[in-house]
Amino acid sequence: MMVNQALSNLSDMAFATSVVVYIFAMLLYFAEFASGKATETAERGAAEPARATVGVGGVATQEPPARPTVGRLEPEPRKPWSERFGGMAVAVTVLGVLVHAFSLVTRGMAVGRVPWGNMYEFGSAICLVAVIAWLVVLYRQSRSIRKPTTAPKLRGLGGFVLLPATLLLFLSGTALYATASQLQPALRSYWIWIHVSAAIVSTGVLMFAGVASVLFLVRLRSENDPARPGGIGSRLPSSQVLDRFAYRATVLIMPVWTFAIIAGAMWAEAAWGRFWGWDPKETCSLIAWIVYAAYLHARATSGWRGTRAAWINILGLAVMIFNLFFINIVISGLHSYAGL
Repeated sequence: MMVNQALSNLSDMAFATSVVVYIFAMLLYFAEFASGKATETAERGAAEPARATVGVGGVATQEPPARPTVGRLEPEPRKPWSERFGGMAVAVTVLGVLVHAFSLVTRGMAVGRVPWGNMYEFGSAICLVAVIAWLVVLYRQSRSIRKPTTAPKLRGLGGFVLLPATLLLFLSGTALYATASQLQPALRSYWIWIHVSAAIVSTGVLMFAGVASVLFLVRLRSENDPARPGGIGSRLPSSQVLDRFAYRATVLIMPVWTFAIIAGAMWAEAAWGRFWGWDPKETCSLIAWIVYAAYLHARATSGWRGTRAAWINILGLAVMIFNLFFINIVISGLHSYAGL
């Protein structure tokens, strides 16, 4: 099948646009995050009871509330800039996801295949899943949230999620970029729909879980050092919330990652006549699975929860990144035909 060059160019334009949109959203998230402390102070001041005044004879009296003006509607108080930044950041993120998904769809239409046949497309798909996972978490938390002051802290995490995503997208669009072309003969199998799609979803969600564990360590250090008020850690959600994000994301995606490894073994048997050959990518994928299994075990074991478990989760993310870049690019193996 011939490559539709017009759709390929449209896909590249949409990809570059999505990166710009994500960067803009990231800046808005960080703007809300930076101004979050002042917002919380203002909210606490607004929640304080009416001030008491000293009346005649030294008796404390409370100032009466202001009487409403009859026949006159008071304007609603304007939202602080931090909340405006947060709302705009979420809206811009949704726009970026739509443009990003459009770039992958048009890429697949241009070549008539799945849009994850090389490192450029694979990295782009992983980042899309990571950002969607963040939006799903934000949506679910916003529906179950109880304290209004917690919402800005949750939204502020978006900048830390988009930071590694935009870096990976930039790397994918520059050093790893590949022109639209047909799949290598070894990849022309229905297993690419099953195995690679499961690997993409798993890697994207585990990226979010790893970021949550990193932020958990930052927040825990702030909680354990009350003598240092302020700073980045004090503006994050509580360590319990961040730890719960990382754990739940890993628990939910671990069966998918397990299925991806099993499906890869089945594809290997169909393509190469053996289920397991200790190929570098196979071996590194198994190591990553063992690390995440150890994280789930440590998270459920008394004495290993908290800092130790978080470091194991971060190690799992490091292994995944090593597998994604170093194994695919530097080490020669049976998976090298995927190309850059």
